[in-house]
Amino acid sequence: MTDRDPLLDPVLDPAAMRKQYRADGLAEEDLATHPMDQFTRWFEDAARAAAHGTLYEANAMVVATADAHGRPSSRTVLMKHYDTDGFVFYTNYDSRKARDLAENPHVSLLFPWHPLARQVIVTGTARRTGREETAAYFRSRPHGSQLGAWASAQSAVIASRTELDTAYADLEARYPEDEQVPVPPHWGGFRIAPETIEFWQGRHNRLHDRLRYTARPNGTWKVDRLSP
Repeated sequence: MTDRDPLLDPVLDPAAMRKQYRADGLAEEDLATHPMDQFTRWFEDAARAAAHGTLYEANAMVVATADAHGRPSSRTVLMKHYDTDGFVFYTNYDSRKARDLAENPHVSLLFPWHPLARQVIVTGTARRTGREETAAYFRSRPHGSQLGAWASAQSAVIASRTELDTAYADLEARYPEDEQVPVPPHWGGFRIAPETIEFWQGRHNRLHDRLRYTARPNGTWKVDRLSP
């Protein structure tokens, strides 16, 4: 905290921070039949915005989990694949998020595409990807990122940055650039199978458009409009 009173400086006052959204609306008749097709449309827009420098990391998403006692936590990760079966990200299976998902597979994802005045909110359940899929993705990572997956005991307490850097340096000496790095047994993917996917479009006067797909037992999707 600071000794400065934000009420004396409108630039620092959260209550005074307002942006008027003027984007085009989102109508039911414009939606794709399947939510993943609609996601593709919006993700392509986000990726183009990122390519032009107006949005940072289009595949960044906030993953919210809860442990067996319902205590929540959230963090930003990078989505690395999506298809009709869901959204995939990779992590250390000893990390807090992975431990939460082992106890409670229910999860929420949020894609915060603020420059486009758009959000996509997903709820669903998580399951681990197969080892072949994990290995294929691991091989596609830069060499340094492969080493990093071994060097970091993600979410564990460490004594200092030096400890992490030393672990990485040791691995770098053991596995030079031309040496294949084995896939860590404690590292892999999660696929989030969606149960609901909401597309949020910012509108004027905070009267935003919110259209939510909900999975039906027969494999089709119901669309509801939510009040902003």
